[in-house]
Amino acid sequence: MNELITPRRHHRSESWLLPAAATLLLHGGAFWMLYSSWSPEPPASAPPSVMVMQLVSLPSPVPEPLAPAPEPPPEPVVEAEPPAPVEPQVDQAEIARKRLEEQHERERLEQQRLAEQQRQQEQERQRQQEQARQEQQQRELAERHALEQQSLAAEAEARALADAEAARRAAEAAAIAQYQPISKQPPTYPRRALDRGLEGDCTVSYTVTQDGRVSDPQVVDGACDDPLFARPSLAAAKSFRYQPRTVNGQRVAVHDVRNTFRYRIE
Repeated sequence: MNELITPRRHHRSESWLLPAAATLLLHGGAFWMLYSSWSPEPPASAPPSVMVMQLVSLPSPVPEPLAPAPEPPPEPVVEAEPPAPVEPQVDQAEIARKRLEEQHERERLEQQRLAEQQRQQEQERQRQQEQARQEQQQRELAERHALEQQSLAAEAEARALADAEAARRAAEAAAIAQYQPISKQPPTYPRRALDRGLEGDCTVSYTVTQDGRVSDPQVVDGACDDPLFARPSLAAAKSFRYQPRTVNGQRVAVHDVRNTFRYRIE
């Protein structure tokens, strides 16, 4: 630092000596001229010389403006270390309160989730019950419809059978009306049935031939109350005589003619 300031001071002293030396030289020259023109004896004939002196004032040397003092070097700025972070004081009560609130919130959300799940399950159960109920109703309706159809079919079949039976009976009645029995002897009451006091009926079926005789008489299954009544019923049927049936002027045989013999004790 001193090496930079020293040349500046030397340069300022040299600039000051140059005007001073010039002033001394001028004064010295004037003094020399005065001294060389002076003599102890005045010249005889020479007129006095007049020395005209003129004071020349030289301008005062203007001092060179002082260079501003060098600014002191800036002191190194020592950056202060940032203060150590102050650890916040942990409020255990606040932390516990927040944890408790978070736990309550989680429990509330879990309860909501469970309630929503139960609600969905209940809705699904109700939907399944409603679907099962509708399916049951549809099955019942289908079964009822099937039963109704079966009942209608059975009724129709029964009506058809009844109509057929009525037609058959009407045909038999018409056939019988066309040929009335000429002779019809009652059967002999079985002695053993009389001794036992038995009563009952016995139905016999047979064919009336073209000449009005009875052919192939047989006891109708389940139509004889006691076997004791079978033989006298068959014997009586064989003795029957009928007016032959005619169709379009031709005699025809009539099959499955039935007669019921009733045995009563008077």
